[in-house]
Amino acid sequence: MKRLILASSSPRRKELLSYALLPFDCIPSQIEEVMDPGLSAEELVCSLAEQKAQEIFIRHSEYVIIGSDTIVVLDGIPLGKPKNEEEAYHMLSSLSGRTHDVYTGVCLMDKQKSVRFAEKTEVRFWPLSEDEMAGYIASKEPFDKAGGYGIQGRGAVFIHSIIGDYYNVMGLPVSRVVRELEGFGIFRHHGQS
Repeated sequence: MKRLILASSSPRRKELLSYALLPFDCIPSQIEEVMDPGLSAEELVCSLAEQKAQEIFIRHSEYVIIGSDTIVVLDGIPLGKPKNEEEAYHMLSSLSGRTHDVYTGVCLMDKQKSVRFAEKTEVRFWPLSEDEMAGYIASKEPFDKAGGYGIQGRGAVFIHSIIGDYYNVMGLPVSRVVRELEGFGIFRHHGQS
């Protein structure tokens, strides 16, 4: 069977891909991300995912490469990872009581072809109190998360509802990835790992 490389250092993406019972290696992409402000959110995450996949593919073309990128979008504006407490507070207060979109772009690539797609999940937050936001920021969890929160961590208590793939919000729409990998001749095991 063809081997896989996940072009990411994200422990969440690694965990999610492990659910597919597929052998894979993790080699984080080291690219300097180029964000084109003229692209839609969907096009942007696909472009970033492709940049990551290509960077690894150049050195490991005998593998199938999985590149992925996730962004949080509120009112059409992408929210990155907060750089400090002030940015984290601004993001959380902006998301409070509102619905936003989470897009994860994926690029699968081998010598024969390249496939790009994006998944979108709508996430609605409960209204957040000042104490909730301050406590969450003090936990330091927001600082390596797009949009300043992690749905799989302490940020779970902020989530009123979601429409779409929960795992997409974590950073990898694993069920769609597994189905797309079949087009590359990679099929998941159904037994124990």
